[in-house]
Amino acid sequence: MYFVKVYVTYKDSVLDPQGEAVKNAVHRLGYDSIEEVRMGKYFEIQVSSKDESVEETIEAICDQLLANVNMETYRYEIKQLEER
Repeated sequence: MYFVKVYVTYKDSVLDPQGEAVKNAVHRLGYDSIEEVRMGKYFEIQVSSKDESVEETIEAICDQLLANVNMETYRYEIKQLEER
């Protein structure tokens, strides 16, 4: 079994209105040293050990469903879990 963490965020060239709103709220709280906040999405996926191409599977899922590749970028971490 594999445990995958997927992080999806806007590309640097895309305006992040939610991140800007959070940054403005943080500034109103008095934390003026915060220069940028970027929002994103986080997914946890478990993949069975039968899937021998875990990386290819995750890439396909990210490209086709989880991320809008025109506006967003993604990264993931794959960890193999011990079988019980």
